Amino acid sequence: MKRKWQKLLVIGLSALFLTACGNNSSSKTSESSKKETSASTSEVAKDKFKGKTMNVVTTSDAYKPLFDKFSKETGAKVEFLSMSSGEVLSRMKADKSAPMADLWFGGGLDAFMQAKTDGLLEKDESKAVEKIDKEYRDPDGYWLSKGLTVGGFLVNNSVMKEKGLEVPKKWSDLAKSEYKGEVIMSDPAVSGTMYAIVKGLLDQKGEQAGWEYWQKVNDNISFYGKRGKDPQEKTTSGEFGIGLIPVDKSAFDAAKENDLTVVYPEDGIPWVPEGVAIFKDAPGSDMAKAFIDFMLEPENMKELAKVDGKDTNQIIVPGVKGYDLGLDKSKLIKEDLATFGSQRQEVLDKWKQMVGDK
Repeated sequence: MKRKWQKLLVIGLSALFLTACGNNSSSKTSESSKKETSASTSEVAKDKFKGKTMNVVTTSDAYKPLFDKFSKETGAKVEFLSMSSGEVLSRMKADKSAPMADLWFGGGLDAFMQAKTDGLLEKDESKAVEKIDKEYRDPDGYWLSKGLTVGGFLVNNSVMKEKGLEVPKKWSDLAKSEYKGEVIMSDPAVSGTMYAIVKGLLDQKGEQAGWEYWQKVNDNISFYGKRGKDPQEKTTSGEFGIGLIPVDKSAFDAAKENDLTVVYPEDGIPWVPEGVAIFKDAPGSDMAKAFIDFMLEPENMKELAKVDGKDTNQIIVPGVKGYDLGLDKSKLIKEDLATFGSQRQEVLDKWKQMVGDK
């Protein structure tokens, strides 16, 4: 370009002026062409999945706004099936003849790890997944994490006051005899969060002391929920004084509206990565892969963090932060994710033997 400029100087000012006008015209043409190309690309992306339906298994319909945005951008229709991670795993293992959906969105990572072992997931080799820290994605590409769920208590203040009970502050409090009949948790075979709480405290206390602790807590529990939502709903309604829950924004909203207290236990906070995966041989796997790429865009991860209400989402995708719910991350229990999935069945079998028919 410099040599051309020097030649133009020799030709004269008028020639230089004409050349500059020509260059300006060319630039405008180029910009116009770019705009047309951009619009064309956008239109193709928007219509790419028009007329197709992506079936999604999820733990909550709270994610609908994010999927609505995906639908608007790609034309894909989205159908939801609400189911806990344990239920998904049981159903998939019972019938392998056809995938139950295209995308598995949310739920404790233990079930995703087990599903990989059982050959129920499809590999995703998208480069977008590399945005996630290696600690929170499968090295072989079969699952990834969208955020962390932490475990704690939801306490009904009215029930506790009526029965003259103190609000528990620690996991160790739940083993006290005065709380007999007032504690509810979901079956850890059904709820990934409950399994994370059980496994987290076993990791923290050690095998023998951990099971001795859970035996004492079991003595205080008369009923195990069959759905992941049971503890929060039944504690809110006053059926129980203390519910073991995933601590998220919905818990704080419920607490504000119903005179409840959310407790991060002082003696450690168990946690579990929330999984995302594509079902093996899913007819809509192309849409599922496209959604994962869409989800991992920083703008969309911020929206996801708002829905989840977990400020720990920043651990999954650097720079993305959700709502600050007052969590002291130094209290997170040191857990062994390497055994999180591999010991799942062993832990659940021992748990079932301990609780019997409750």
